[in-house]
Amino acid sequence: MMHHIVALSGGKDSTAMALRLRELEPDTQFTYICTPTGDELPDMVDHWLRLENLLGTRLTYLTSGHSLGSLIGQWNALPNWRQRWCTRVLKIEPFEKYLASHLPAVTYTGIRADETDREGIEGGGEAIRRFPMIEWGWGLADVLGYLADRGVTIPDRTDCGACFFQTLGEWHRLWAEHPDRYARYEAWERQTGYTFRSPQRDSQPASLAMLRVQFELGYTPRRTKMTDRKIMCSVCAR
Repeated sequence: MMHHIVALSGGKDSTAMALRLRELEPDTQFTYICTPTGDELPDMVDHWLRLENLLGTRLTYLTSGHSLGSLIGQWNALPNWRQRWCTRVLKIEPFEKYLASHLPAVTYTGIRADETDREGIEGGGEAIRRFPMIEWGWGLADVLGYLADRGVTIPDRTDCGACFFQTLGEWHRLWAEHPDRYARYEAWERQTGYTFRSPQRDSQPASLAMLRVQFELGYTPRRTKMTDRKIMCSVCAR
């Protein structure tokens, strides 16, 4: 039996791909795979639930058996842009383990036609790899237009609440709207002696505790929209 496995993070690309695949291939029995870190914001969890309704089936959620906090405590380290072990351990490895136990399979990945230089497009291995949006010639404008036509809104944040790729505006929003989360991430920084934000990345303090002080004093950075973000976790945000 051939398994048809769709990598569905819930970002704009994978969302558009999954919905369009269902329209074009209604007789194919797709399995939609999500690999949450367990630290997503409520808007993202709600989005996955809406996708279940739109797709007419339950999503399959894979976990590594670890939480982000437990791994930080175990290794006394925070993930960062040089050591993105959060993506590897919490997302890639569970997906690969699931795939290995469901061969033969076709996997579907949301890489657009205007980003064919992205890592991981070469395919290979025992599974057949498809990149439907490349097959369709879909670029960013096609994805955004398709979602708008169907009234599908993607949350502002589709990655982990503690993602080190966040902009100052996103950290400010987290502090303002989810102070409990912000406090938890501050505690992780104190515990490890490291910071999620890179020093000298901008003019503001790297540590979340010192950044909070600036927020409390009235500093409000520009809120950055998802379309403005140039660097982000490519696996999480798709």
